[in-house]
Amino acid sequence: MKNEKIFSIVLTALFTAIIIIMAETPLGYLPLGVINATLLHIPVILGALFLGPKKGAFLGFVFGLTSFLNNTLKAATASAFVFSPVLAYNVDGIAGVFKSIYICFIPRILVGIVPYYVYLLVRAITRGDNKVGKIVADIIAAVIILFSVRAILLKNSVANIPATLIGVAVAIVLFVVLFITLRSKSSQTISYAYAGIFGAFTNTFFVMSGIYILYKSAYAEATGVAGDAVLDVILSVITVNGVMEAGIAAILVAAVSTALAHLKPVYADRKEIAKVLEN
Repeated sequence: MKNEKIFSIVLTALFTAIIIIMAETPLGYLPLGVINATLLHIPVILGALFLGPKKGAFLGFVFGLTSFLNNTLKAATASAFVFSPVLAYNVDGIAGVFKSIYICFIPRILVGIVPYYVYLLVRAITRGDNKVGKIVADIIAAVIILFSVRAILLKNSVANIPATLIGVAVAIVLFVVLFITLRSKSSQTISYAYAGIFGAFTNTFFVMSGIYILYKSAYAEATGVAGDAVLDVILSVITVNGVMEAGIAAILVAAVSTALAHLKPVYADRKEIAKVLEN
């Protein structure tokens, strides 16, 4: 029990330090004009897996805090105010303060919670030699990429039917690749990858949907986008940034988690082991 607490404290401190250090490098926040791309969700997702959802939520809060400080002090993008209650006050008064607190912190806190439960779900579906479960997981990934590719192509003025057919083709190729490469992998590796995917998408989806719902007009004015085109910009960021960040997260989270698991099982597995020992 004492060793468990020490491990938890040390790993929490380590992930916190990594988040803070990354926030001060280009890997933390990469300005893309209207929004920042980020890899800061990676240590938060790992924290959710190895420390549980409570400490994962804390790491998500640290992620949000670095976003608040970065956008308040540097304001590197036109949309910096949506992540800074201080700057938002000048845009939308006291209402802007609460809107920006939500966008800056809640999605990032969820990044520290959602991956833990995604891991549990996918682990249950794909455990052992459950080939059906692994195929279902592959299909989910293929469907996500289908709609993402289709949205990107539609955004670039490709007609509906060709965009859909190309999306289907890419989805089929991805499914085949996943089926071949992951059939020999453990359900744990697959679960790590999906935790990474959904952790990254959680951040992108809730941030961008929050901007659209809470700051549509102000965001359009700040970025020079016509009001009726804001939704297209939001969807573009969700699909392009979301797919890119989710893909990177899947690879890094799976690789790092597999390495760390040799030293210490993930939080959910440690709880399972503890229950067995108690009985």
